[in-house]
Amino acid sequence: MAVFVERRLRAVGRRLAKLRGELAVADEQLAHFADITDDTRIRSLVSETPLADVEHRDAERTSSAMARHRAELVERIARLEAEQDELLDRFSAR
Repeated sequence: MAVFVERRLRAVGRRLAKLRGELAVADEQLAHFADITDDTRIRSLVSETPLADVEHRDAERTSSAMARHRAELVERIARLEAEQDELLDRFSAR
């Protein structure tokens, strides 16, 4: 049983490392898209053209999608951390 727990711990650790890397990338992308959204909002307000408004809405949708993706990554990481804690408890109980 200890071998199984140890293997699971390694697998969870690898998945956590991968997801944390993805989260770092998502954070950078979200910051970038937030800047673009702010820029398009200002352009939309200043120019008051339909095209500028469409560009702003598109930028908002992209930012929202990235925020949802980031939230999903955070949730997956939290679940894996909880699983890792449980496995560590089982491993140390042996």
